[in-house]
Parts: sequence; C-alpha cells; structure tokens
Amino acid sequence: MGGATDALTAGETLDGMTAELDPAIADRLRRTAEGLVPAVVQQHDTGELLMLGWMDDEALARTIATGRATYWSRSRQEYWVKGETSGHTQHVHEIRLDCDGDTLLVTVDQTGGACHTGNRTCFDADLVHRA
Repeated sequence: MGGATDALTAGETLDGMTAELDPAIADRLRRTAEGLVPAVVQQHDTGELLMLGWMDDEALARTIATGRATYWSRSRQEYWVKGETSGHTQHVHEIRLDCDGDTLLVTVDQTGGACHTGNRTCFDADLVHRA
C-alpha cells in the first residue's frame, strides 16, 4: 500500500468525508456479512497490542488518505477518527493485510489511551488464562 492518495480513486477527495478504496486493495478484502474487516491495532515501535477496531472500505480509504486511524462504529453506526474527541490519537505507520485477506494489522503511534475506558490498551482488564 503506497502513498496517501493511493486509496482514493481519481476525482475523489476527503472534503465531503467520502473516500473510495483503490479497487486493487478492495478486491483482496474478505469482509463480514456487514461489509467489515477487523483491524488489529498495534503500537508500531513496541509491538504492544492496543485494540481491535472495524473498518469498511471507506474507513480504510480514509485511514490511508489521512494517516489517522478511522473506524466504523458498530454501536453508533458511524465513522470515527480515533482521538477526534478524546485527544488519544492514532497516527498510522503501516497497514498490512493478512494472508487470507480477512484481517488488517494497523501499526500506529498511539497518543494517550487506546481504550475507550482510558486504559493504554483494551486488553488491560481481565486475564482469562495464563499457562
């Protein structure tokens, strides 16, 4: 995945907050029935697992075009840019697609907590098992 404009098709801009994903990228995605792909979010320099978000084609295109992580909120049914209201931003370093095309790995520079609770990660709360 190349530069900032690679995700946008000719003539598309973010002025109206609509972005279209490059067809070559879109063709590789395997989406849920709702049109979403899980995005595993990791701190780029430490490998710390921060959160899991959901992206559709437009959220991914916006993320690529702006360098700021944009997700689809399943509960609110709207797009949200991480940190837009909280100030806990995610500046994207890299986006990778897994071998099956059904999961994204988004490496970011996280400012503040990644979790909506304010915790550094969404995985701080409950240990389910330790071997």
